[in-house]
Amino acid sequence: MAQNNTQYIKWQVPEYRRPERDKKWYIIAGVVMFFLLFFCFFSFQNWLPVFLGLGSNFLFALIIIISGMIMLINDSRNALMITVELGPEGVQVGQKFYDYNQFKHFAVLYQPKKSVKNLYFEYQSGTRPRLSLPLRSLEALTVRNFLIKYLDEDLERTEIPLSEQLTKLLKL
Repeated sequence: MAQNNTQYIKWQVPEYRRPERDKKWYIIAGVVMFFLLFFCFFSFQNWLPVFLGLGSNFLFALIIIISGMIMLINDSRNALMITVELGPEGVQVGQKFYDYNQFKHFAVLYQPKKSVKNLYFEYQSGTRPRLSLPLRSLEALTVRNFLIKYLDEDLERTEIPLSEQLTKLLKL
């Protein structure tokens, strides 16, 4: 559901993008996790596996296991719908509010042939990842005309960021 007037633009988006994964994806992911865990505890010398003992990479093994558990938990639940609201003061995404002065610029990417219609906000701080919001049924030009009053537009962004392309390709 999208609402817009002269002072606010409001719509709903899923909490996170849930990729469609088939059985083959889970098998490949399991094999990759197995090999990563294997190399946390073993090395090869003269083509023979050697147990590393205390030299094993326990932290990396823990990160791999926790990552797998998080993926399985997220796959088992449905993404909640959260409300996004653009207003004169800033951007409200669910319970979080972002003031416009936190952002360097915005970009609206609309490519109907590739089914892409996203809004990107780049933070002033280079350490924070960009805020990416799907526009869904909203008119891209309406959003652009609204935001141009409050922020600079990044006209150089003409493609989906590489990080999002890889996430989509790997179904993460």
